[in-house]
Amino acid sequence: MSLEVSPLVAEGRKIVTSYGDGLFRFGEEVVTGSVLLFPKNVYSWPYASIDDVDVDGFKHVIKASGEIDILLLGMGNSMKPVPSAWRNALREKGIVIEPMDTGAACRTYNVLVSEARRVAAALIAV
Repeated sequence: MSLEVSPLVAEGRKIVTSYGDGLFRFGEEVVTGSVLLFPKNVYSWPYASIDDVDVDGFKHVIKASGEIDILLLGMGNSMKPVPSAWRNALREKGIVIEPMDTGAACRTYNVLVSEARRVAAALIAV
């Protein structure tokens, strides 16, 4: 089941228009599987489960640390504690990690992008 999201954001910004059934839609663009999402780019993220992620999975976010203040972590259909190694690696670069389920992360990302906030999202596909 695909869930629609209705965002109002500036032209040229990546927003989640729907998610579910193992994929994400960004307008006409469709990406199957998990993604790393930035306001102007989306990348496949090679993790099917949050349990498979390690600190190296955030290297693209850390590389963009001058442009990102908040990383929304969509953990799939449920949440669990964020390992301190992930928090510490991101905090060293001035990035706060906010865990939530993937649906909440998609909706929150769209709101923050519409407010021109410095946000990225790491989203496990559901």
